[in-house]
Amino acid sequence: MKGAIPSPNIWNTPQVYELENRAVDPDGRVEAAMAAVRPWTGATVLDIGCGTGYHLPSLSATAARVIGVEPHEDLVRLARRRCHALPGVEVLAGTAQALPVPDASVDVAVARWAYFFGPGCEPGLAELSRVMRRGGAAFVVDIDTTRGAFGRWFGQSVPTYSAGSVEVFWNLQGWQSERLDLRMVFERRADLEAVLRIEFTPAVAERAIAETSGLEIDYPTVLRWKRF
Repeated sequence: MKGAIPSPNIWNTPQVYELENRAVDPDGRVEAAMAAVRPWTGATVLDIGCGTGYHLPSLSATAARVIGVEPHEDLVRLARRRCHALPGVEVLAGTAQALPVPDASVDVAVARWAYFFGPGCEPGLAELSRVMRRGGAAFVVDIDTTRGAFGRWFGQSVPTYSAGSVEVFWNLQGWQSERLDLRMVFERRADLEAVLRIEFTPAVAERAIAETSGLEIDYPTVLRWKRF
């Protein structure tokens, strides 16, 4: 889809990324932190870049309406299949910079693991301003590349990424942030290793596997939000 920024991990290996989704944040810290800012009970929720729709069912448990937007057609089909029996859940093909929803129609918007957000994503933020209702809030759940082994592995895999520039960008856009200490917890060692191999370059992934014992990885995260 025109304007889409490829996300190689989920676009190329959705079945492995599903393992990652299952492993991330078993303590529910992200949802708790977001709900403390703006609960979504009875709200219209927009999941931007929803992928296979992993988070849509849990959002729909209390939201009045849930809309997933995803640019990759194969993932759109998987998300629709996952949510076909859920009332009030809709999956639409679209991009962050051209959201297929009306003006002032969303109470809560979420974009997860969008490390490509930062300088250059102003069109997507303008779309948020268009679609958000007064009293709503938008969230970005992002990797915290400044902390821990996971942040170090990320920096080695994407050396052009500047955490400082990204932080300055969000501050200038008027967003707030909170550091969260998340975990990934896997059922099998093979699953952990497969996830590391889709997240990092081959050499970095093998170093990460060698440095990681057991079935758990610390996953420092930053939650960013803005009220409208």
